[in-house]
Parts: sequence; structure tokens; C-alpha cells
Amino acid sequence: MNYTVEKTLKINSDFNLKENPQTGYKSLWANANFKAKQILTDFSYSKSFKKPTRFTIQLNEEQHIELQPIHLQYINHSCSPNVYFNTQKMQLIALREIKKGDEIVYFYPSTEWKMTEEFLCTCKSNNCLKQIKGAAFLPYDIITRYEISDYIQRKSTQAYNNLPFKNLN
Repeated sequence: MNYTVEKTLKINSDFNLKENPQTGYKSLWANANFKAKQILTDFSYSKSFKKPTRFTIQLNEEQHIELQPIHLQYINHSCSPNVYFNTQKMQLIALREIKKGDEIVYFYPSTEWKMTEEFLCTCKSNNCLKQIKGAAFLPYDIITRYEISDYIQRKSTQAYNNLPFKNLN
């Protein structure tokens, strides 16, 4: 996503937090270069909830976590993500090369079965899905294009009668 940035806050040597002046939304940006499959950071959680919120990722049917470090909650959605949350190893991993100055983005349905807030995607990627509601609402040929969490993979396998899924790990 390209837009004029009003505020930039350096989080650490790897990340900056930026605020979009038009929307007030924050986003996470690379302050370093990362290689494909590189671990950007380990993560944990500060709180666990039985139901999803706008700022949680889903670990299982009844566990939705608020990420630590907290700046990870500002990773926005894209239908062409450059990172994914490996919820088994609790690591944020690059899917492809990320250059300093790139926005860090992930595919929200990769960790969310049914999202608490659906939205119209504005990522403008060639494969933009437009309506984002969670993995439960995606056809098999779409969900299998993405690296998805173990939980979403299990749910999808059940939903699609044990059809195979890719695993990039």
C-alpha cells in the first residue's frame, strides 16, 4: 500500500511503525532487508480470548491471541502477503524477499477461520479477493495458494474432505 505518511516511529533496527494521515490506521514497515524464509521475529502473546477481536490471531477453536511484541498487531492484510505467522513455532516468517522500506503484510485468512470484522480489501494486488471474511469462506483453489497456520490447515482439510494442502515449512 502506498500513501503519504504523516508519522514514523522507529520500533527497533528491523521495524518502523507508520500512520496513514487519511485513515489514522497504523502499519508496520521493514527497516531492514529480509530474505525469503527468514525469521523476522519470534512472537508470544499478552492476552488470550475465547472469541476473536480485530487485533488477535487464532491459534485454535477457542484461543485468539493478542500479539507480543505489540507492534505486530499493526501488520496489515494483503492478498499478496510477504510474511506469515507460523503459530506452531510462534515466528513471523518472510514468504519472499522484503526490502527496507517495504510494508509488512500478511493474508488475514491464513490465521482466521471466521473473522470478527469482514472488510473489502483494497490491496490492489493482481490476485485481490476483494471481500475478506476468513478462511471458512474461501474455495479450496484459493486457500491452497497461501501458507496458512496449522489450525486453519486442519479446519480446511476437514472442510474439503481431506484434500492436500501445501506446506512451505
